Amino acid sequence: MEWATRVPAGQLRGLVDRYLGYRMVGLGPATHRGLPSRHMTFIVSIGSPIDVPVQTDPLQPPESYRCVLSGLQASAAQVSHDGSQEGVLIEMTPLGCRTLLWMPAAVLWDQSFELSDVIGPVGDELWERLQHAHGWSERFEACDEVLLRRLDEQTVPGALAQCWQGIVVSGGRMPVDRLATRTGYSRQHLTRLFRGEFGLGPKLASRVVRFEVAQRMLRTSPSVPSADVASACGYADHAHMTREFTELAGCTPGELLGEGVPILQDGSRAAR
Repeated sequence: MEWATRVPAGQLRGLVDRYLGYRMVGLGPATHRGLPSRHMTFIVSIGSPIDVPVQTDPLQPPESYRCVLSGLQASAAQVSHDGSQEGVLIEMTPLGCRTLLWMPAAVLWDQSFELSDVIGPVGDELWERLQHAHGWSERFEACDEVLLRRLDEQTVPGALAQCWQGIVVSGGRMPVDRLATRTGYSRQHLTRLFRGEFGLGPKLASRVVRFEVAQRMLRTSPSVPSADVASACGYADHAHMTREFTELAGCTPGELLGEGVPILQDGSRAAR
């Protein structure tokens, strides 16, 4: 397995957290889970396309993508490969959706698309440039150049951006009532506005972020008892964490760890 990372150009920060290049060979054919995350799914394949036999929305048919773009999600997709995978994961935040894609993240909620179907020929350009680039540095520079051309003045309204950042910074542990107080909205009004912008309400967004923190902690700190991880992440107990994993990932924490398939979003496995 080969990993490489880079933070994006300064103007993209806050919109894109980082680029993660990956190359995996000789693993044997397998299927892995595309897990819920605080980032939107934005992956440019290099070589073979990305095969998604099971989408997060069961009504969306299986598809293969050269450059897959998905909204936020609260369930796991199934991604298959023949034992080799290569590409660049662009960790785009939902705050970057308006600025880079010119639409609220809610438009893409729980759906996957070919990038060019969303933003036109520039999506094909990004894919083509990464196929012919030499090495990770040149690939990351191509991502910077293409995304910088997409910069627009559209931004997420300040109160909703503040609410999203509060969820992420707190690891999903800040109560919705406190988020509402900070924004000056009632809980009901905040939930309506938040769902209209991101596709899900602040309570579900908090669950997704808390899940992401927990599954990363379980992977990176295997010596820490899972009950302690549950407590540290704000779950009532281990049983509560297990229920959340089952609903959001489709399996228990033990089953997820036992699959032994690298998770792209798991920064602990990437080269620093």
